[in-house]
Amino acid sequence: MKRLSHLTRTGEARMVDVSAKPIVLREAVACGEIRLQPDTLALIESNAIAKGNVLATARLAGIMAAKRTGELIPLCHPLPITHCEVSFAIPARRDRVIITASAKIAGQTGVEMEALTAVAVAALTIYDMCKAVDKQMVMSDVRLLKKTKRNVIGE
Repeated sequence: MKRLSHLTRTGEARMVDVSAKPIVLREAVACGEIRLQPDTLALIESNAIAKGNVLATARLAGIMAAKRTGELIPLCHPLPITHCEVSFAIPARRDRVIITASAKIAGQTGVEMEALTAVAVAALTIYDMCKAVDKQMVMSDVRLLKKTKRNVIGE
C-alpha cells in the first residue's frame, strides 16, 4: 500500500516538502451539486431571493475560497493560483444546481484542493442565501473530475 505523504513514519501530520519538484502548469476541475425545490430554483432564476443574486454571489464566494484554501485546510500549501472559474448548470429536472470549478497554477503542487474548495463554498453560499425559503436543500457529490499537469513552455 502506498504511504500517505502527509504523515511521518510515526504517524504524525506534516506538510509535504515540494521544494525539489519542478514548476509545471497544473489544472484541476471539480464538481458537486445542491438539490433544492423547484420553487427555490425559480426564485434564484428570477433574482427574487431576499439576500440578492444567488449564483453571482456563490461564484464570487467559490473563487475567493479557492484563493484562501491554504488558510482553510491544515497542511495544504498556500498557492498563488493564476485562474479560478466557477460555473453553474441546471438540469432539465430542475431540482438541483450543478457546480463546476476549475483552478490553474504554474507551480510545484496541484490545485485540486482549490477546485474542490471552490465547489464546496459555492454550494454553502447557495444554501446560506436560500435557507429561509427551502429547508430541504442537500449539498452532495463534491468530487474531483480531473487534474492535469504539463511542463512549462520553454523547458
